[in-house]
Amino acid sequence: MAGFETYQEYHRIEDCDEDSPPGEEDLLIHVSEGRGDPWHHIKNLDNFFTRIYHFHQKNGFACMVLSEFFELVQFLFVVTFTTFLFNCVEYDVLFANRVVNHTGQSLGPLDRNKVTLPDAILPSEQCTERIQGNSWIIFLLIMAAIFWLYRLVKVIFNVLSYWEIRQFYIKALKIQMDELCNFTWQEVQGRLIHLQREHPMCVQKRELSELDIYHRILRFKNYTVAMINKSLLPVRLRAPFFGDMIFLTQGLKYNFELILFWGPLSLFQNKWSLHPKYKRAANRQDLAKQLSRVILLTGLVNLLLCPFVLVWQVLYAFFSYAEVIKREPGSLGARRWSLYGRLYLRHFNELDHELQGRMGRGYKPAAKYMNVFVSPMLAVLAKNVAFFSGSVFAVLIALTVYDEDVLTVQHILTAITVLGVVITITRSFIPDEHMVWCPEQLLQCVLAHIHYMPDHWKGNANKSETRDEMAQLFQYKAVFILEELLSPIITPFILIFPLRSKSLEIIDFFRNFTVDVAGVGDICSFAQMDIRRHGNPQWMSEGQTEASVYQQAENGKTELSLMHFTIKNPRWQPPQESSVFISHLMEKVQQDAQTGPSPQLLLSEAPLCTSLLSNESGTGPDNLLASVLAHPVLTASGLPGRNRRFIAPNSAASAAASVLASLSSSQQPHAGRSRSHSLLPSRQQQDGLMYYSDHSVADSMSASDSKMLSQSHSALVSEFASAEMSLHAIYMHEVHQQKTQHVPMRDLSANSAHGPETQSTQTVTLESPTSVRLGGWAEEEEEEQGDEEEININPVPDQTSRGSS
Repeated sequence: MAGFETYQEYHRIEDCDEDSPPGEEDLLIHVSEGRGDPWHHIKNLDNFFTRIYHFHQKNGFACMVLSEFFELVQFLFVVTFTTFLFNCVEYDVLFANRVVNHTGQSLGPLDRNKVTLPDAILPSEQCTERIQGNSWIIFLLIMAAIFWLYRLVKVIFNVLSYWEIRQFYIKALKIQMDELCNFTWQEVQGRLIHLQREHPMCVQKRELSELDIYHRILRFKNYTVAMINKSLLPVRLRAPFFGDMIFLTQGLKYNFELILFWGPLSLFQNKWSLHPKYKRAANRQDLAKQLSRVILLTGLVNLLLCPFVLVWQVLYAFFSYAEVIKREPGSLGARRWSLYGRLYLRHFNELDHELQGRMGRGYKPAAKYMNVFVSPMLAVLAKNVAFFSGSVFAVLIALTVYDEDVLTVQHILTAITVLGVVITITRSFIPDEHMVWCPEQLLQCVLAHIHYMPDHWKGNANKSETRDEMAQLFQYKAVFILEELLSPIITPFILIFPLRSKSLEIIDFFRNFTVDVAGVGDICSFAQMDIRRHGNPQWMSEGQTEASVYQQAENGKTELSLMHFTIKNPRWQPPQESSVFISHLMEKVQQDAQTGPSPQLLLSEAPLCTSLLSNESGTGPDNLLASVLAHPVLTASGLPGRNRRFIAPNSAASAAASVLASLSSSQQPHAGRSRSHSLLPSRQQQDGLMYYSDHSVADSMSASDSKMLSQSHSALVSEFASAEMSLHAIYMHEVHQQKTQHVPMRDLSANSAHGPETQSTQTVTLESPTSVRLGGWAEEEEEEQGDEEEININPVPDQTSRGSS
C-alpha cells in the first residue's frame, strides 16, 4: 500500500449550501434554555444525532434509564455475589463432608439432620475477616468500586442527556413518548431535516440531507467498514492446527476504535475532525512511528490488565450462559452473525437497525445452507454416542420415577444433566433424513439478503472451502463465547505485532481516504459512495469511474451501498455521478428484462416458489423475491404447469430484471415528477407508496397479500424496499459474474436484436448451468413424459439432485 502513498492528498469537498465563512465553526454553541430555543447552533451534532437515533431505537426515555440502572445493578451483583461465593460459603458443610451440630451434641453421624443452606453460610463477622485477610480480594474490590463509580457518573450524565433528547422529541419534533413506537426512523429523520430549515441546528448549512445525518451518526463506523473492506485491520490470523481464521471480538474492536478514533492519543482531534498533521504526506514516516508507539503502549496496557479482564469475562459468561446451557444445551450449536461478518457485510451508511433487519432476514437461509454440510463419519459416531447415552439416561430417569430417593445418591443428578447435554449435542450432528441437497440455491437465497459474496463462491457452494468461509461470517454461538473468553489473552499480541506492522498503511489510508465535507467535517471518502472515485468497472461502473485498484472498494461495495442508500432514502438527491450510474443501471435492467420471463408468469409462480423456498410468511415482498430465486429451476425442471412451451431458460438476473423493470415502468404514470436516478419514480410523492399502482402485480399476488393492505404504511414500504434491494443485489452480482467470466455460450435468437455488448451479456445470462444453479429449492421428482422432454432441454446439474440420490 505504501506504493500508493502519493496518489492523492487529503482535500475538502465544498458544498453549495455552505453559508458560513471559514472559522465560524467556533460559533457552534449550545444556547441555554433561558436564552431562547435550545436547539439552535448545536456544537456537537455527531453526538446529538447519535443520541436522537439511539433514543428512537431503544424505545424512549423510560427504557433507556431502566437499562442503564440495571447495568449498574448487574455489575454490582456480579462483584458482590462472586465475593460472597469465594469467602462466605463453607463448602465442606454444603457438601456434607463435615458434621454440623444443629441442636446440641450429636449422638452419631446418623442422628444429624439434613444440611440446610444457612448451615453453609458463614457469619458476617467471620466472612468479613476472610475478606480483610486477603489482599488480592481487597485490591480487586477497590478496582471494581472505582469502575462502578465511574459508571455511576456516566449513567447520571447519560440520564440528563436522555431527558434533554426527550424534551427535543416532544417540543421540537412534536412526537409524544407514547407515540414514539409508531414512528419509523425515516419519519423522525424527515422531521429533523424539516426542523433544520426553520430552526437551524447546524449553522454551516442551510439544509441537511439524509446523507449528512448518516455521516454524522456513522462517521467512525464507515471508516471501520472501509478498513475491513480493504483488508487493512489484522483480523485474519494463522493458528496452529486450525489454519487461517478470523478473530475479531468486542474487546479487540474496542481497542481499534480507542487507538484510531476517540482515545486520548487517537488520530482524531475531536469527534468530527482528523488531526491536521495526518492530512500531510510529508511526515508520514514520523506519524507511523508515533502511531506504532501508541499501539505498543495500548497493547502493553491490555497485557497488564489481562488477568482482571479475563476473570470478568469468565464470570460474566458463567452467569450469562450457565442457565441457558443447562436448559437448552443445543443453544451452543445455534449460529449467529459474527462481528466480522457484520462489518464485512455492512453497507457504507447503513444504520444498525437496517443491518439488523437485513441479517435477520438472511438468518434462516444461512442456517439451512450451513446445515446441509454433514460429515458422514461424524454422523455415524453421533448416532452411536446418542444411543449409548440415551440408554443410560433412560434407565436413570426410570429409577427416579420409581423412587425419587435415587436423586439423593451422590452425583446422580450430575450424571443425568451431563447425559442430557451429550444427547442434545450429538443429535445436532445427525442430519435430517428429509433434507434436500441444494447448496447453490440456498447460497443464492442467502445472497439475496446479505448482498455480498466472494466471487469464488459462485458455482462452488457444495465445497467445504466455501462452507468454512461462510462459517467465518456465520459462526457457532459456542465459538463466539470461546473467542470472547480468549480475547483478553489474544488481543494484546494482535495489537503489539500485526497491528503495529500496519502503522504506515493506516496513516496512508486516513490521509488518502479522508475528505472534509462542509457542514459535516472529516469523513471517510468511501462513505460518499462516489462512483467516479471509488467505483469498480466490474460492477457496472465501467466508463464512469477513474479509480485505480487501490482506490476501488472491494466486492462492489460502493455500487451496492449506493443502491441500498438510495432505496432506503427515496427523497435523497444523489450527486451527478451517482445519478448517472443509477440511470445506466436502470437502462441495463430494461434491456435485460426484454429477454426475461414476464412478470405475470413470475408472480403466478409466487406461491409455489415461496413453498419451495420454505418461506413461511408468504407476503408480497417475499413472493416477489422467491419467484425470482426459484424461477430458473422451475423452468428447467418443468414444475410450472402453464405457459411453458416456448419459454427459454432464464437466469436469476433476467428474472430480477423483469420484475424490477415492471415495477419501475408501472409506476411511471403515477409519478408526480421524474428524476433521472429514481428507481421507482412514484417515490417522489409525499406518501412514497411503492408498487400499489401495479395492477398486474396486485392481481397476481396470493390471497395472503390482501392482509398487507391493513398493515401500517411504513412497515409495508420497508418490506418492499428490502425486497427491491435484494433483487438489485442478485441482478448486480449476476452481471458482475458475466463480466468476470468469459465462457463461450450458445447463441439464441432472442438476443439477435441487441447490440454487441448486450449480446455478450445475455448469452452468458442464458448459460444452462448458471441459470439452474441460481434458482431456489430443486428436488428430483417423477414427471410425465412430456415434462421429461422439456427437462432434457436444460438439465438440472448433478449437485442439485444429490438430495434424492
